[in-house]
Amino acid sequence: MSDIQLRPVLDGQKALVIGIANKDSIAYGCAKAFRSVGADLAVSWLNEKARGFVEPLARELEASITGEVDVSDPGQLEAIFDQIRKRWGRLDILVHSIAFAPKEDLQGGLLNCSADGFARAMDISCHSFVRMAKLAAPLMTNGGAMFAMSYVGANRVVGNYSVMGPVKAALEAACRYLAFELGPQGIRVHAISPGPLKTRAASGLKNFELMLDEAAHKAPLGELVDIMDVGYACAYLATPFARRVTGGLVYIDGGANLIA
Repeated sequence: MSDIQLRPVLDGQKALVIGIANKDSIAYGCAKAFRSVGADLAVSWLNEKARGFVEPLARELEASITGEVDVSDPGQLEAIFDQIRKRWGRLDILVHSIAFAPKEDLQGGLLNCSADGFARAMDISCHSFVRMAKLAAPLMTNGGAMFAMSYVGANRVVGNYSVMGPVKAALEAACRYLAFELGPQGIRVHAISPGPLKTRAASGLKNFELMLDEAAHKAPLGELVDIMDVGYACAYLATPFARRVTGGLVYIDGGANLIA
């Protein structure tokens, strides 16, 4: 990407990115891409332990709003939106890049997934995006763009993806319905499906290295994507160049999804 000449096409836009865990996070790629084309950033970390990894990245990105956001802790999500309301008075871009399932439920197969584990995975990985959208929409007074990160395992069976397959399928459906409900306000909603990436969340999947090798082998472009590929694609979708694009599923995987 170093040879791409970037212009400040998002100059002055306000973007909230939820889900940065470290420099390998998809959310970090999105935040870095938004910042490189002029957007002002708000970023969060999960807890005090994660703060040590994320806060230096927030400083590097010149994020003007930061804070702790654990979507399972009542009030934390509302708190960062309160900061945005008081500091900026509006929001233009929202990125939801969080997913979680208890390890025993993720690695034990769908049949063995507990009801509590399924519910927790659905709440954190899917319904939290609906909650974010509800908080963000009133601040998107000039329209805006919302993004949620999915994976091909939502549409096809991917070995070892287990409970996250149904959960991500629900997330993609939520994006379609939110696109329908928020369209009259000029708010566009995108489900983004990157190819497999070496993120902390992915490390919980069994045989993940095999998934990476298979994806690189299958992709027509012959290589894996990286977090900046995802970030720049989202930056494009947030610009007026994509003002009539909403509700779809956008694959960023080198074309791997095409191959059976």
